[in-house]
Amino acid sequence: MNIYLYIAVMAGVTFLIRVLPLTLIRKEIKNKTVRSFLYYVPYVTLAVMTFPAILEATQSPTAGLVAFLAALVLAFFGRSLFQVAVASCLTVFIVELFTHPFW
Repeated sequence: MNIYLYIAVMAGVTFLIRVLPLTLIRKEIKNKTVRSFLYYVPYVTLAVMTFPAILEATQSPTAGLVAFLAALVLAFFGRSLFQVAVASCLTVFIVELFTHPFW
């Protein structure tokens, strides 16, 4: 019986999070700080969900962190998404090869 209560509470919270801004804020938001904050919310949310997965997807968090740093450097210098992904995978392979040898 408690599971139905949990589902109802989750549905209510999700509904309120989506409905309250629509009902409370009817005018265009003109404050630059609030607009800037709302602009970056999706990017920050994606980063917060992705970063722990990067570290936990490998055998050692060190390999994930090194691959993440390599991806940041390559992305900063304008490499394509394919190049960044391949370099990150190779980085993880090489770091784990030296930290956890297969032989």
